This record gives sequence, C-alpha cells and structure tokens, in this order.
Amino acid sequence: MMKPSRSAAAVLDVAQMGEADRRTAAAGTSTVQLMDNAGRAVAREIHRRWRARQVLVLAGPGNNGGDGFAAARQLAADGWPVRVALLGSRERLRGAAREHADRWGGPMEALVPAALDGAELIVDAVFGAGLNRALEGAARDTLAAAAARMIPIVAVDVPSGVLGDSGAASAAAAAKLTVTFFRKKPGHLLLPGRALCGELVVADIGIAPSVLAEVAPNTFENDPVLWATALPRPEPGSNKYTRGHALIVGGYPMTGAARLAARAAARAGCGLVTVAVPPAALAVYAAALTSIIVKPVATPQDLQELIADAKVSAFLVGPGAGVGPETLAAALAMLESGRPTVLDADALTVLQGDPKRLLRARGGACVITPHEGEFRRLFACAGDKLARARGAAAQVGAVVVLKGSDTVIAAPDGRAIINSNAPPTLATAGSGDVLAGIVAGLLAQGMQAFDAAAAAVWLHGAAAAAFGPGLIAEDLPDLLPCALRGL
Repeated sequence: MMKPSRSAAAVLDVAQMGEADRRTAAAGTSTVQLMDNAGRAVAREIHRRWRARQVLVLAGPGNNGGDGFAAARQLAADGWPVRVALLGSRERLRGAAREHADRWGGPMEALVPAALDGAELIVDAVFGAGLNRALEGAARDTLAAAAARMIPIVAVDVPSGVLGDSGAASAAAAAKLTVTFFRKKPGHLLLPGRALCGELVVADIGIAPSVLAEVAPNTFENDPVLWATALPRPEPGSNKYTRGHALIVGGYPMTGAARLAARAAARAGCGLVTVAVPPAALAVYAAALTSIIVKPVATPQDLQELIADAKVSAFLVGPGAGVGPETLAAALAMLESGRPTVLDADALTVLQGDPKRLLRARGGACVITPHEGEFRRLFACAGDKLARARGAAAQVGAVVVLKGSDTVIAAPDGRAIINSNAPPTLATAGSGDVLAGIVAGLLAQGMQAFDAAAAAVWLHGAAAAAFGPGLIAEDLPDLLPCALRGL
C-alpha cells in the first residue's frame, strides 16, 4: 500500500484553493467540469448515508451555488425528488454557475424559510468558504429555520456562514455532513468551524496534487506523515546518555506539574531526566519519581551548574515553577545556553509585558506552549488563531504552540500546523504539563523544534483518545508508549 505523502496533509486557504482551481482550468479541466465533479461528489456522499427522500438544494449566486445545481441534477437523475431554492434572481448567475443552472432545467423557487416545507434533507450550497461577512437576510433565516426543524444539512465546501480561512462563524447552521474538495481549509479545522462541519469528507474532483507545488501551501493538518521519519529511534548501540538528557525545573509547593512533565519526557524516549527542586521539596519529588533523577537546588549557582552541564541536551522550565525572579532567571539562563528550551506556564507569565526578552536571550531552539490566557498576556497579536500564532512566532523567533482543542503550532518562518486529534477529555488539570514534558523529551533526543512540537501535540491527543472517558493527567505519560508503537 502506498504511504501517504506530506502533500496529503496540506491545508489551503481560500485564495490558494482558488489558485488551484484556476491552474487546473488552465491545464485543460474547465471550471464547468470541476463543478460537475463537485456536484457528483456531493450526490455520491449523500447516497452513502441516506435513502432517497425529499431534498431541497439551497443555491447561492456564486460557484457554491453552481456546485449545488450540479448536485441537484445528479440526485434527480438518480431518482430522488429534488427542489432548488435560489438566493436572488437567476440573472445574477454567471459563468460556470449559470451553465449548471441551465443544465438543471427544473424550476427554481425563492430561498426563503417557507421553501423548507416538505424537505427531509437540505443541501447548503449558498455561499461556501469565500464568504467574508456575517450571514444575513433570507439565507440566515432559512438555514436557522432548517436547524430549528432539525432537518439534516449537507454543506457544500463549508457550512454557509463559516469563514474558510479562520473557522469564525456567524449564524451558521451546523451540518450533519460537509463535502469539500481537493484539500481542507483552515475553517474546517479551527473552531468553531470544525464543530459546525459535522462529518467532513474531502472529495477528489480532478485537481492534480502536482498543483500544490505551484500553490506552495505553508499550513498543514497535524499528521505523522509530517514528522514521523524524524522521530528519535534508539540504535543498537544506544545508551541512556546518547538518548538525550532533559533538565526540568521543579517548584514548591506545586510539585505535581513538574513531576508530570518529567515522566512524560521519559516516556517520550528521553534516556535521562533530571528535576531540579528546592531542598524543601526533595523528599516529595524523590518519593514520587523512581527512574528520574532529583537534584536539590539551594542557590541560583546550583542551578547554573546544572545548566552548564554539557550532558544536558534540553531544558524545560515553567510547570509549577512559581511566578518570581528565580523562574525568570532560570528561563533566561536556559535560553542563553544555546540548547533547546521549552517555556511553559509560569515561565511565560514572568515574561509578561516583554516577550521580546525571549528573542534577545535565545541562543538556540525554543518552544513556548501558551494557552489562550497566557498568550493574551504575552502578545498583542490580532486576527484569527493561525494569524496570531504566526505573528507571535515571528516576533520572538520561537516555535509557538497555541493550545486548545484546535492547537496551532507555528514556526518563525511562517509554517503552521493545525492539530485536530485532541479529544475534549484533555481539558483536565495537568495535561498541559504533560505536553510540555513530551516536547522537552523529543528535543532532548535531537528532534528539530517545529517537528518536536507537532509530534508532541499529536501524541498527546492520540494518547488521550486511546484512553477515553475518565482521563486524568497522570494517565497520559503511561499511554505514550502505545501511541508511539502505533507509529
């Protein structure tokens, strides 16, 4: 079986998808044909899920409406009872959309809530991903009425009202099924758009994958195909020193966070993990961590000596470290060492108001893992989640993991990955500390920062999904071996 390629994980924004369409048309596959293929794909997916029933196609005035006309014609040819309700007048239709309206040949009624009478399945082909304003008027009212009547909706491209580039939504009705074409868009993966798409199918409509080389996407959906070949693998002659050594700063009295991170780093394959702790906390850490080294650190000089140890290959500071000058000093010393460093939680809070201090101190690879609250305290970046993560990464020269159900991993060079495998059970105390530990463990083994961050986020989600309900953060480190074995 052929392995999936990196291009399969590419995500195209609305402009890039338009360019892919144009290049395909220029190469000989007309827009009319692409639209026909799209309509057939929508009809095919409907056939796979429903028996014949009364279908109402809601068609807009643009290309999304043209896809809807093509789907209506195909369903009718297959013997389904189909009606079409058009937003606006037929005279507004242009180009390929007008061609498919003419091919439909059947009656068209006004797109108003009253058109829903008798409908048992709705095809939403009103606007698609190109909409850049709030859904309003008859389209909003009709889709809201369909949702209120609980009529199943099949969205063409994206549910009308969802912005394709950001996932932002205004008055969009949730679809049971969304059929999009060639590649996903950010709006399919970012919330709230992802939640409104229902089941998502990406259909082949005749656009060649080679078009991607010309479109040059720099956004991807997180998938092992992007980084699996870079995952550290022990060699026959490996020993604990060659498999990486992670140093984690542990705090007191909040001892659980660093312990979770340390166990996660070890489970991610790190050969040695050391936790530097205040002397008062030594017994707590030592009693809970068996294979992990616990070092008492009484003075800043003690920590400096640990950081200076050339055998340490990556650092993590922040989980449970405390918001104070000691945490700031530790973060800056680790950054200045030139070795890979992960900053999480309290280490981000102490940089509040001056994130560029991170850039000034950074001597090597750095990954920061803020949740939305920490991000807002650090950065003034505007825009959607993708834009904000990219802006922050460029600002501080670090890989940014902007956490959430739709985590975005952004590199300073503009590349970004959207994660979609995280189950809601990850919304539990300590899960972020585990994620930071996984990143540190992979960095310590020599993985590049962007790949390590993406791999850690995916493994974190896969581990949680495998466990199911009742998950707590303590479960996650011991679930990592199974997630890794699956790769």
